[in-house]
Amino acid sequence: MNGFCIMLKKELMKNMIAAIAISGFIIISCKKTENSSTETVVNDSVQAKAFTVDSVKVNDSLQLSDSLKVKYSSTMLVFPDIKDKTLLDSIYFGQKNISDFSKSGIQAWLEKDKNEYFNKIKKDSRQWIADMNFSQEWYSDTGMKLMSKQKDYLHIQYIWGSYEGGAHDNYGFSERVFDVKNNKKLLLPDITSMPKTKIQAMLLKNINKINSGTTDNNGAVNNSEMLLVDVIPVTENFYFDEKNLYFHYSPYEIAAFAAGDITIPVSWTELKGTVNPEFEKRMGLSY
Repeated sequence: MNGFCIMLKKELMKNMIAAIAISGFIIISCKKTENSSTETVVNDSVQAKAFTVDSVKVNDSLQLSDSLKVKYSSTMLVFPDIKDKTLLDSIYFGQKNISDFSKSGIQAWLEKDKNEYFNKIKKDSRQWIADMNFSQEWYSDTGMKLMSKQKDYLHIQYIWGSYEGGAHDNYGFSERVFDVKNNKKLLLPDITSMPKTKIQAMLLKNINKINSGTTDNNGAVNNSEMLLVDVIPVTENFYFDEKNLYFHYSPYEIAAFAAGDITIPVSWTELKGTVNPEFEKRMGLSY
């Protein structure tokens, strides 16, 4: 399994939800490799330098038998303007043995990852593939998406989806924010000093503020009815904007699978007095 799957894989996710969640990343194309065009993002820091974002896509498929077809699809971002290796290692977390962060280097890594995935499926299926009596299409789909770039904070969403037999697909998310000014991944203590127990109480209070698709008979958001935990853990999957700090939970992480993935906001007003002064000034937060 590729690097994203190793870091993010959850058990038994819903087919319909998975299809919707990963549809932005699945590209129906066989025996084909593509490179995307370059995108320029305006860096809104004092220096106001251009920030170039490129990407690489690899799509391929393998017909292992009359009954089994396997697809591989992956999209990875490329950041030509980032030179710090520690930061790049953090951005490409989970990718084994990647050392060349250029577009051609990441392209080569994806080709290698694709071949390893196909070879693993070939090897694992030798004993039982002849006994498959109905057609199946397995896949591995991973992606990186640039969600925002503000005040030299880079928010990247990582998503993966896969199916290798069983009742339904699997999928999951990871949110990571990078401080490209200081060349590091942002941690929660860089944002707020509020104790986790107090944040947990806020998460429980705010769980129904953003609709994940779960509603009651009156159409009201009803994520709380699907909870599998008494205390919502403070996840490292967070991001933010001018209004809120958001915590994103993959399916089954805190709630029943029918709830899908859940995002819970905590407003800066709720965190007032605990926000790191440097972060507060840099973001220009007002309460």
